Amino acid sequence: MEYRTGRMGRVFYVRFDHGDDLLEGLRGLVLKEEIHCAWFELFGGQRRVDVVVGPEEPVMPPNPVWRRLDNVRELLGVGSVFRDRGDPLVHLHGALGHRDETITGCIRERAEVYLVVEAVVYELLDMDISRPFFDGGGFHRPEFGRGDRD
Repeated sequence: MEYRTGRMGRVFYVRFDHGDDLLEGLRGLVLKEEIHCAWFELFGGQRRVDVVVGPEEPVMPPNPVWRRLDNVRELLGVGSVFRDRGDPLVHLHGALGHRDETITGCIRERAEVYLVVEAVVYELLDMDISRPFFDGGGFHRPEFGRGDRD
């Protein structure tokens, strides 16, 4: 385990509208506002979502199991945004429910908003964190720079 201490910066309350791409919207906000590290919480409706629901086997690197959801789903999610060579990488996990069925996983690539999604984005300051590709695991993982070490 590794960790860093920091402080809260700006807080953004964001509304994503029907048809918006949620992941692109989060990346766009991060670029426009020059956010380097952030945590977010969100809820609302999704339609046409691609989600990883786990690995086929518990090995590294993992072979992801994908689900493409084309029906309307209620969304409750949390995530982080860190940079990799300047590019913001969104890591969003969510529970996506429709009637009696809920799928939980890592939302990737496609996340079309149905009606509205509301989000609170918390900027994290004084924390030198990036998300480069971790060759040993086959995924992007947070890495800590030389900032405050505890």
